[in-house]
Amino acid sequence: MGFAEQRFNVNLSILFTELPLLERPAAAAAAGFTAVELWWPWVDSPTPEQSELDALKKAIEDAGVQLTGLNFYAGQLPGPDRGALSVPGEESERFRANIDVAAGFAASLGCKALNALYGNRVEGTDPAEQDALALENLVLAARAADRIGAILLVEALNRPESPLYPLVSAPAAIEVVDKVNAATGLGNAKFLMDLYHLSMNGEDLPSVIEQYTAKTGHVQIADNPGRGAPGTGSLPLEQLLDQLKKAGYDGWVGLEYKPGASPSAEAFGWLPVAARAAR
Repeated sequence: MGFAEQRFNVNLSILFTELPLLERPAAAAAAGFTAVELWWPWVDSPTPEQSELDALKKAIEDAGVQLTGLNFYAGQLPGPDRGALSVPGEESERFRANIDVAAGFAASLGCKALNALYGNRVEGTDPAEQDALALENLVLAARAADRIGAILLVEALNRPESPLYPLVSAPAAIEVVDKVNAATGLGNAKFLMDLYHLSMNGEDLPSVIEQYTAKTGHVQIADNPGRGAPGTGSLPLEQLLDQLKKAGYDGWVGLEYKPGASPSAEAFGWLPVAARAAR
């Protein structure tokens, strides 16, 4: 099969960041892509002004690209934070304030996947207390996602780069997915399988694919080492994506890699132009 058989979208929070936010959708379209995803773009505000939301919506629509994935508010990302929903106090409240805003924005663009980053452990706070808060907030997020016909994604990150993040293995993230689905009865919580993060954790990627494809709602890729484009490291990404497809995964594959020293538009040489538009 190979890369040409996949449905790719471009993460505009890590690629094309040399451009202002509102210019990135058009840049992705100019590079031949028809689908994009985003981390929550307003890192300082879970509830930005409606004019800011409208401006981004217009930029996406004018570019002719589909928004296929959006993160809920996650604190300073990129930066020291890895989510807000398990962090007691103000950050948890900011996450809750963001739920309907993010879901409403996603719905306005037909986006069907919302990613909720778990958040770092807080020194001096009982991990069990954080986990209980996380489940409460994930249940709220799952219900909001369900109201717009979307799935809720739970992502495992990697321990070397996110040492305070508790979900640093596929089984850890799957356990949370199962708890959310048990609590809501909705079945719309899914695993975000980021092959870069899992490889950084030293996980057996073919085994992860074999075990968890059925519970996977989205896939993201970057090569390792370096978090660059496919072919810049040693991960057999083409074969791994083929295995995912054979295992029944037919969803989006998010390009969440660093472009390197060159402009982002030059970071897609591994993928023929004809294979960039979603099918």
